Amino acid sequence: MAKEDRKQQIIEAAISVFARQGYYKTTTALIAEAVGVTQPYVFHFFKTKEELFIAVLQQSVRRIASVFKEVEAPPEQLMDRMGEAFNQLLLSHRDETMLSMQSFTVPEPAIRQQSRDGFAFIHHVVQDKFEKAWLPQPAASAASFIGLGLATILAEVLELRELMPDC
Repeated sequence: MAKEDRKQQIIEAAISVFARQGYYKTTTALIAEAVGVTQPYVFHFFKTKEELFIAVLQQSVRRIASVFKEVEAPPEQLMDRMGEAFNQLLLSHRDETMLSMQSFTVPEPAIRQQSRDGFAFIHHVVQDKFEKAWLPQPAASAASFIGLGLATILAEVLELRELMPDC
């Protein structure tokens, strides 16, 4: 298996283990076991668990941003179509998206910074999309849109349907 493929395989396993165990209960040994490699092999690619978690977050942010950039719709349907795209992303990459959207709860400084940077980037992508569609107050609308995404994640985590934005 190619080096980059193995690195991606480690990231994918890490997503699953982090989602199941949480950041603090996850060990690189558990991730190595999930991949079927040794723990030192994981450290060959990622020097620390924190570095691996940040790689997971970066991948998720790239995916979310890409999904939003790809949405094409008339201005009056843009927010709805982007919301549908986010919901589809939750279906196809649930654990990754949930980890990313909840990453701000991990107080480690480097992770908190990555979370801050990721949300800022997604806000920029959404705001840019809204500006190009000539939607009113694109910055505030982008912030509200992200807030709806966070409400969706909260409803999913708590299994509380009435918190879903479409209810």
